[in-house]
Amino acid sequence: MKIVHAASELFPYIKTGGLADAVGALAIALADSGHEVSVFLPGYRAALEHRDAAEAVSKLRLKIELGDQFVSGEVRAFSPRKNLTIYLICREEYFDRRAPYGNGERDFEDNAERFIFFCKGVTETLRLLDIQADIVHAHDWQAALLPLLVRETERRHGVTLALKTVFTIHNIAYQGLFPGVKFGLTNLPDELYNIDGIEYYAQVSFLKGGILFADRVTTVSPRYAQEIQTPEFGCGMDGVVQTRVEDLSGLLNGVDNSIWNPSIDAHLPARYSAADLSGKGACRTELLKRVGFDVKFKGPVFGMVCRLTEQKGVDLLLENRDFFLNEDVRLIILGSGSKRLEDEVRALTAQAPQKITLTAKLDEAMSHLVEAGSDFFVMPSLFEPCGLNQMYSQVYGTLPIVSRVGGLADTVIDTDENPATGTGLMCAPTVAGLADGLARALRLFADRERYAAAQQRAMARDFSWTRASRGYEELYRDAL
Repeated sequence: MKIVHAASELFPYIKTGGLADAVGALAIALADSGHEVSVFLPGYRAALEHRDAAEAVSKLRLKIELGDQFVSGEVRAFSPRKNLTIYLICREEYFDRRAPYGNGERDFEDNAERFIFFCKGVTETLRLLDIQADIVHAHDWQAALLPLLVRETERRHGVTLALKTVFTIHNIAYQGLFPGVKFGLTNLPDELYNIDGIEYYAQVSFLKGGILFADRVTTVSPRYAQEIQTPEFGCGMDGVVQTRVEDLSGLLNGVDNSIWNPSIDAHLPARYSAADLSGKGACRTELLKRVGFDVKFKGPVFGMVCRLTEQKGVDLLLENRDFFLNEDVRLIILGSGSKRLEDEVRALTAQAPQKITLTAKLDEAMSHLVEAGSDFFVMPSLFEPCGLNQMYSQVYGTLPIVSRVGGLADTVIDTDENPATGTGLMCAPTVAGLADGLARALRLFADRERYAAAQQRAMARDFSWTRASRGYEELYRDAL
């Protein structure tokens, strides 16, 4: 198949979260399976500075209609591996910035223009280069207008750009909502700015466009596909999702085991496998040393890697501060985010600096060390479309403590509920639920035989993208 992906992030060129990992790994898995894969990405400064982009060649100049004006741009392309081409939609005014979406305090005010330009740039490139895709697959709100724009471009020019379109919701909480006046920048027919189109309470909703106009809609776990049909998890889009339920699939993400694999992980001081866990002990020692803790500590080490946001359950962790202050444990947190939550976590670390630490930055190497060196990984998300860290944890023999939501519930098996198959601990997304999970973790850690058996089961699970990509191949073939 000839498969085109469009996304606002792609590892290793630009990453703020799991979207980059998921799109990057899926594209590689499909390319390695023999499909002809193209990925479109905004021409961010970071992407253009990546060593792969040194080989990028200019494919064409763009002249994109945005409302009543035409805006110029450029398409650059390079091929980092067989069957895979990366296209960068470039315009310095829009994408030559230090961060992809905002300045840390607020979103960029021209994000509507930026991502309308990106989507239109993709459709123009498909048309001018005559790529003739079997599937055009758009990811999240930044690319959500693409299925609609593909069909509108085909209508205008009497061509076929894609046989079928697919739209994936990686997180329905982020919807690309902009003032209604921005609709004019799309140059779409006026009748599409209504309740049956991309209008949403007098605003333009990019996400709604993807949900309504793609041939197939997916999200990143089976449970999340059910959850987003409810008011509790649908973030106001549950009614829209319900209109597409017959075309909706929940497909789990996977783990890129060329990157997340303790037997070959170059970020670790020692490699290890389920057959020989001695290297994991060395990773634990290095982790404790790295954050300034006593390397001879024998109790359980709890790790947490996430954006410090309410969604990730950081408040639930803070409400369980007495557990970490009073029990003989260590807590190592890596991540940044909300100023309020960062300040509250720092205040907690100040109460027990010998037991609790925060590294408030994005650090890819450190995230690997936390996964490898911890005994438990804490992930008490209030909602989680799929989640990757709970899968990374199991691959690294670190038992996850997760909320019973979304992809977490689809990928972790509770050791108390399923003693023969359990690989972690699940709890309710509440203060009391996490308290129960932490207490059960202490009991599990004290039973070394039971802990070791769960560790072995976790490391034996297959979360690979080789497996995960088969679901997408089946979806594409079914759509075609």
